[in-house]
Amino acid sequence: MQSTPPEHASPGRPRSEAARVAVLHAVDDLLVEQGYAAMTMKGIAERAGVGRQTVYRWWSTKAEILLEASTSDAAHELATEPQARPADDLTAFLEALTCFLTTSPAGLAYRALLGEAQHDSAVRDLVRTANLLGTAAQAVLARVSPHTAHMPPAPLAAAQLTGPVLAVILETGSPLSSPLLTDHAEILVRAWTAKPTPRPAAAVRPGIA
Repeated sequence: MQSTPPEHASPGRPRSEAARVAVLHAVDDLLVEQGYAAMTMKGIAERAGVGRQTVYRWWSTKAEILLEASTSDAAHELATEPQARPADDLTAFLEALTCFLTTSPAGLAYRALLGEAQHDSAVRDLVRTANLLGTAAQAVLARVSPHTAHMPPAPLAAAQLTGPVLAVILETGSPLSSPLLTDHAEILVRAWTAKPTPRPAAAVRPGIA
């Protein structure tokens, strides 16, 4: 768990960094041991060795704690070094993303939040606002953009890049292989480099003005 505090901390009394880190470690541990549904704010506070009032002063729900834990680590774990080729740059990010989603406690927390978001609108709003994967992909997309004249707008490009990796892991529990990640990156670069084919004019059916 990274100890760098988030850019936008909750208003109120300044945080104790040691207490904050203890809470973020606690929520990771309890997620693995108990699962999201069984976790409570009381249990998180007890595991972290802080008072419940301390936890509630900084976070309103366990989902907020999990999201902060995920976002804090994702910024570090999904940062990749520039590569010589655009496709290699994308591949390096995809490999980091796969590792994050399958082996990192922060990635596990993010997956738990995605599951909870399917039936809890408050969690869904948190996840949507954070845009964790889209934000993490911005750096590599910015590096690749000058070499891919027809890359779509950033939200769509990020979805095209991360979507298949996330979908396969969520649906099957297993990641795409390294060769498939490489293929995915190469396909994206080709698609974003090639000039789009114009859409054919819509045919007018007989009798329809």
